[in-house]
Amino acid sequence: MTIRASSVAPGLAIALLSGFAFGLAGPFAASLLAAGWSAPAVALGRLAGTALLLVVPLLVLLARGWRPRPGHLRAVAVYGVIPLAGAQVCYFGAVERLSVGVALLIEYTAPVLLLGWTWARSGARPRPLTLLGAALAIAGLVLVLDVGRGAAVDVVGVAWGLAAAVCLAAYFQLSAASGRGQDGPPALVLVAGGTLVGSAVVAVLGLVGVLPLRAATAPIDLAGWTAPWWVGVLLVAAVSTALAYLSGIAAVGRLGSRLASFVGLTEVLFAVLTAWWLVAQRPTGAQVAGGALVVVAIALIRWAEPEPR
Repeated sequence: MTIRASSVAPGLAIALLSGFAFGLAGPFAASLLAAGWSAPAVALGRLAGTALLLVVPLLVLLARGWRPRPGHLRAVAVYGVIPLAGAQVCYFGAVERLSVGVALLIEYTAPVLLLGWTWARSGARPRPLTLLGAALAIAGLVLVLDVGRGAAVDVVGVAWGLAAAVCLAAYFQLSAASGRGQDGPPALVLVAGGTLVGSAVVAVLGLVGVLPLRAATAPIDLAGWTAPWWVGVLLVAAVSTALAYLSGIAAVGRLGSRLASFVGLTEVLFAVLTAWWLVAQRPTGAQVAGGALVVVAIALIRWAEPEPR
């Protein structure tokens, strides 16, 4: 028992670090958006910055003899386009119009969307606890959006958030498929290559005018501290992407995917608290209650559904 506890404790610490790092992405991005950046430009900065930070570890891996196999490049390309480029652009698009907490909670309805897709595709009825979790998630989302009090809902912001949820659902699917197979690329290759592909996609879409790439050199404000614009880009790339993904992978290795995914829900809590601290986005009581319902709902769904094999 002592050995098991000593093995789990470091994994829990690493998983909490990952959740904290992921949770900071919204506040860091919000500071850049407030300084005049467009959401796609923030996404490009995050992806390109992460690709640059991970190029050295990737070169070390190649120097040690790793070579891609058939199918690896396709996996990296899909991962870069949907879970990385797609999720970042859509999430930051939501943050541009909604508070960080609301945007993240909408994105985290991904397990509910994935549940509906699986049900429609396979015809297999979900377990009762899973259906209860889906109902709680919808109720929580209504509270988060303050619909009951007649608050004005930014439809475009909600649409961006739901699009981010679709990309996150694709991330869960791709990760599960990769975990079941033995021919997938290493996690470092998937993240480094994916951010490189994602950067290229966002840059090309920006150059042809599909996405507005608007950056600014004005200083950013974080918790009353004025900093140069590049500090915001460095923080969102180094802390909220490179550190977040790599520590998350390490946590899964120590805790297993199920326990690590539960601890990963702390990202929502960290995002709300750090947005309150760094960019003064204070949630209402109803939004706090709704957020708690969404987190409980996701936990129920992940607990009720069998572990992917």
